[in-house]
Amino acid sequence: MHGLLLVDKSAGMTSHDVVRQVRRIFHTRKVGHAGTLDPLATGVLPVAIGDGTKILQFLLAEDKSYRATFKLGTTTDTLDAEGQVVLERPIPPVTEAILEQIFTRFRGEIEQLPPMFSALKQNGVPLYKLARQGKTVERKLRPVVIERLELISHDPQTITIEVDCSKGTYIRTLVSDIGEQLGCGAHLTVLRRLRSGDFSIDSCNTLDNLLLLDNPVSALLSLDEALSSCPAAQLNGAAATALSYGIPPELHQVEISKDLNDGDLVRLRIDAKIAAVACYQPLRQKEKRGDFELIRVFVSH
Repeated sequence: MHGLLLVDKSAGMTSHDVVRQVRRIFHTRKVGHAGTLDPLATGVLPVAIGDGTKILQFLLAEDKSYRATFKLGTTTDTLDAEGQVVLERPIPPVTEAILEQIFTRFRGEIEQLPPMFSALKQNGVPLYKLARQGKTVERKLRPVVIERLELISHDPQTITIEVDCSKGTYIRTLVSDIGEQLGCGAHLTVLRRLRSGDFSIDSCNTLDNLLLLDNPVSALLSLDEALSSCPAAQLNGAAATALSYGIPPELHQVEISKDLNDGDLVRLRIDAKIAAVACYQPLRQKEKRGDFELIRVFVSH
């Protein structure tokens, strides 16, 4: 049993809670997830089963979309509603024009300071464990990209936005930074991931819905479907045989419907089934064999 499950995570669960439940539902231990969601957050959480765990590295790199609601005037230690209040300030009048002016500063490539309450590690210790001990350590600014930052609604105390962003973006930090620009602080109260890469919330199942299915396996995407954004390259017989010995194909040994650029990821297929993920690198120097560098090979396929 191998594939990708698209879960609509409920609030109050950790991403690992979802993994534990999926293990029970599918009676397997080999389960992992792509892109951690905080307990407060809901929405798209890709969960890999079996050989699906081998494609997580590609899914983690995908851009994401969120809808977030935040409360003005109150700052917490976690930057969200689950933390302790550390500062309260009066809220100034907020208009759409003021918000648009501030949002402009956060669109494009920006730098973020990761929150102390995060899973990032320092000397092998997650920051959130240090934060729970009352410790604050130095963190480096990290570059992220905000492709879209759109106002959905606002009232005197709360604002709702939608964000398209690169991997590694902390929406809690974005919300806090917007609050600081307004001069009153803010903390996240609601967060919903609407999209992870090519996977939207409309394609997801809740865990409760999965339990109602006669055959939960029917909800799995195949590895080929999960990586459908990568071009498919069909191997000829000689290339298929060579691949079984770990030898990547040459370009003339594959049938592909589009031109490739150096560095493109492709799905190498045998008999219409995915056999490997490879990077097109015809000019690489470290190995003379083939025009592709093998990234992941799927024994099960």
